Amino acid sequence: MLFRTLLPATALVTALSFTTACGGASDDTLAGKADDGELTIGIRFDQPGLGQRRLDGKFVGFDVDVAKYVAAQFGVEDSGITWREARSADREKLIESGEVDFVVATYSITDKRKEQVSFAGPYFQTGQGVLVRYTDEEITGPETLNGKKLCSVAGSTSAQKVKDQFAQDVELVEYGQYSDCVIALLADNVDAVTTDEVILAGYVAENPELLKVVGKPFTTEKYGIGLAKNDSDGRADVSAAIEKMVGSGEWRAALERNIGQAGVQLPDPPEVTEK
Repeated sequence: MLFRTLLPATALVTALSFTTACGGASDDTLAGKADDGELTIGIRFDQPGLGQRRLDGKFVGFDVDVAKYVAAQFGVEDSGITWREARSADREKLIESGEVDFVVATYSITDKRKEQVSFAGPYFQTGQGVLVRYTDEEITGPETLNGKKLCSVAGSTSAQKVKDQFAQDVELVEYGQYSDCVIALLADNVDAVTTDEVILAGYVAENPELLKVVGKPFTTEKYGIGLAKNDSDGRADVSAAIEKMVGSGEWRAALERNIGQAGVQLPDPPEVTEK
């Protein structure tokens, strides 16, 4: 297997190139796919601070920076990356079909998802929260959502978790993207939005006079990088790249650069356990 210990970027690229040239990495491995200097990476296009396609076509956010760092460890420069939108309901399909080489898209590691894909990491830990209009004084947490309309996206379990555990009489509403939920919230078509707090914080940072996050996080979500289920070498290599990013200080710098202005407490990096 490749670079079980952390290596300098130049040594890492050399090791990958040598292994591939000698036939040690097949086209089915992440190293093999990166051999031509190109990778297709799945991210979110609609999550401020995490993964967002700006009006000028540029892709920005913490997940984007993590994806770029990992790609660089495989010898792939920014210009060699093709970004593909990976919505919640599509992530496993994109990985299994080979339409993307890996996914960095606020992708919580769960046992059910591990039946279909493999995870490296985690590279970030957060918890589920609730977003409401800034003037709302009634909703103070998930237990106060009975009789309210709660929005989340198709393919996410966030809203159902609130209904099952906190507010059985909440009305669930689904949209295709979190940005659609936020628009519906601002238009008074729903009363709240739920997903991971770090995602919600990005929307608050964009509209601090209109939105706020209420209550405390009530789950633990660990974000991993999703890749093909049978690529154990790729999983080990990506986990090593995450550990290198943390050790170099770039992980903290990327987090502060993208989410630091959102007004939430920035967490420490989680221990990498998927290797």
